[in-house]
Amino acid sequence: MGARKPATASCGCGVTVGAGRTAVAVDADRKARNLTRLRRIEGQVRGLQRMVEEDRYCADVVTQIASVQEALRGVSRELMRNHLKHCAATAIRQGDAAADAMYDELLDLMFTGRR
Repeated sequence: MGARKPATASCGCGVTVGAGRTAVAVDADRKARNLTRLRRIEGQVRGLQRMVEEDRYCADVVTQIASVQEALRGVSRELMRNHLKHCAATAIRQGDAAADAMYDELLDLMFTGRR
């Protein structure tokens, strides 16, 4: 049996799950920090490409990959915190269909990393 997709429901941010969605309740400082982190990660990935092109020692490349993965996890944690604080909390308070759709979305995010 396939994974259940969330029903079309209103998100706590005021968007419809499944529609062309845009985050609504995003703190400007958090957004700026996340963008700065992502730009730094982008530079790290370019550095990884150079390391591979230059046949650098495998263990050094793997160490740098782990660093990029941890940096991405940090951005993901910030985004998840915002989603839980705004979207999920509001949807769960609404109850019934909105809460069930949010529970399914959160489970998909936690266990598969996708929606």
